[in-house]
Amino acid sequence: MYSAANEGDLATVKFLLETNPGLNINWQSKEEKMSWTALHRACSNGHDGLVALLLAHPDIDVNQRDIHGNTPFRSACTKGRWTCVRLLLRDSRVMVNVPDVPGSTPLRGAVFHRHLLVVKWMIASGRRLDLGIPGDKRSDLIAVARTEGISEAYSLLTGFRDTPDQVREEVKQELKISGQYDVITFLRGLG
Repeated sequence: MYSAANEGDLATVKFLLETNPGLNINWQSKEEKMSWTALHRACSNGHDGLVALLLAHPDIDVNQRDIHGNTPFRSACTKGRWTCVRLLLRDSRVMVNVPDVPGSTPLRGAVFHRHLLVVKWMIASGRRLDLGIPGDKRSDLIAVARTEGISEAYSLLTGFRDTPDQVREEVKQELKISGQYDVITFLRGLG
């Protein structure tokens, strides 16, 4: 299943889950240095159909960490996989502020790697977002955006810090969000 998830083979993953009810959905590869799960792989590679399928499994650990402390959500944010981020944000089990071992949050990963669309989806989600400790060069996301020259992220995060409700509504309008996105409807569309 892990290999199928890595390749984005939705049909094989569906078949394996249907025919092997005891399959360990949270199995971690010990042969690769990251020790990722199928959900880590699907998120990192942007396989949103697989992410939706895996999220629907009753035994999935959506916050399982690899050996570096990365959750599947952090992997999706750092890689800029906004469609996967959007699905994960809709799952209340996903903890959006869990840092990796060095202390970098998913939002910091998205800002640092210049994935502004991911940042916007995170803001639009309504989730509480950790902007870091002001003045702390490791965690202060506004300072990171400023020092890295990511002006649009700097403006967005500064506005969000100062007027979160207003900026959230502006981002929702920009993203054309009008109502709830239903993961079950998405899954039905997969076939």
